[in-house]
Amino acid sequence: MSSHGGQDQPTELQENFTLRMRGLGSRTVLYQQNVAASLGLYNNDFLSVDILREKGPITAGELSKLTGLATGSVTSLIDRLEKNGFVRRENDPNDRRKVIIVPMYENREEISNTYLPLHAEMVKLASSYSDEELLLITQFLDRASAVLEDQIQYLSSKTNGKSSS
Repeated sequence: MSSHGGQDQPTELQENFTLRMRGLGSRTVLYQQNVAASLGLYNNDFLSVDILREKGPITAGELSKLTGLATGSVTSLIDRLEKNGFVRRENDPNDRRKVIIVPMYENREEISNTYLPLHAEMVKLASSYSDEELLLITQFLDRASAVLEDQIQYLSSKTNGKSSS
């Protein structure tokens, strides 16, 4: 696979592609904010629910690292989510000092109903591609997610360095 033919500068097509990716990212954030609002949640709260859906049960400390929120903020966030039935706390069987946050995402009918139209449209879009194309797109999305994770860590470490000085 060629990155950009050994050139020092990105091609016009590569620049256009990255701009479209940024646009998709912006639309994803706006969609997420609207989903959160439709469910009566703060965006950070719903983002945490989505992180838990993706990662599965994790500790509050892990959720703090993934969201970039301070541990005290995460405790309040978990209290709100538990009160509204989005998560439950369980004792960690391996370490009695830790509590695991378990998502109850799929049990919430209003969440599945909110995502159903998007899911149907994405399935319709996916059906317009061949299996080989979908495998390539999926591979790209996995790699793009890894790049974003790296960039989140990079920015987070820069931010943490500034706040501690």
